[in-house]
Amino acid sequence: MFASLAFAAAAAAQVLPVVIPLGKPKQVERPVAPIQTYGPLFALKCKDWDDYDKPAPPVRIHGNTYLVGTCGISSILIVGSDGDILIDSGTEAGAELVAANIRKLGLKPTDVRILLHSHEHFDHVGGMARMKQLTGAQLFASGNAAEVFKTGKPGPGDPQAATLRGFPPARVDRIVRDGEEVRLGNLMARAYETRGHTHGALTWQWISCDGGQCWTIVYADSLTPVSSPGYRFTDHPGALEAFRASIARVAALDCDILLTPHPSASHMIQRLAKGKPLLDTNGCRDYAAQLTKQLDERLAKERAGKGD
Repeated sequence: MFASLAFAAAAAAQVLPVVIPLGKPKQVERPVAPIQTYGPLFALKCKDWDDYDKPAPPVRIHGNTYLVGTCGISSILIVGSDGDILIDSGTEAGAELVAANIRKLGLKPTDVRILLHSHEHFDHVGGMARMKQLTGAQLFASGNAAEVFKTGKPGPGDPQAATLRGFPPARVDRIVRDGEEVRLGNLMARAYETRGHTHGALTWQWISCDGGQCWTIVYADSLTPVSSPGYRFTDHPGALEAFRASIARVAALDCDILLTPHPSASHMIQRLAKGKPLLDTNGCRDYAAQLTKQLDERLAKERAGKGD
């Protein structure tokens, strides 16, 4: 137990300082898809844990950061001076909806220069091959996720490997290391390895400014203890230790706005319904506490012999 706590503390201590983006983001006189009106519209059209491929309107989260995914799956667009960054494509069919939302913002999919990911499951990255065709962008991935992108098949150590669907393979152009800064013009997003839900999962952190108001945004990976039948997290102590360390890492991040790959995982629909900025400096800590509770409940269930 003490070793696990030490491991988690060490991982949390690896959180790096965030710097203000270089230069200025693209400015628009009248922001498109403002959260004040498009947030409630999103909430009107979507329900909790909605279909992966149900269309949703785009929403400007803050500054140059936009939610461009579907009702059930987030996709995040960060707009920059020398091109844009897109995190997650959605499913293969969902990629078309994401591209349509980018166009609704008055932007072009071909302005996307870099594609990033949260975790390597079909619902979040199944459309990466198609998105590469639509944008011409380069795909950056963690080392473990890159192995999954090669085949489109779940990784052998994935807790859900036995029940997950595959997806069209996509060529990875660059491996992203833990703590690495991905830069594009005036944009910078930092990668944090957050292994647990999958082996190749990444959490992303960046700063988005609207005039002189700069907030740190975190796109935190799912980190939920979900598995195929028969898989027991208690049978994989090394992976379990990494899981807890990842949750601790998210809790320690500088975090003004929390976003998640499934909108419902962080109550984004209810938050968007208010039509107000999603500012919540306790968001990442509360999310981590929620994840810890879910993991503890799952482990207790396993130890009681009740399966998954």
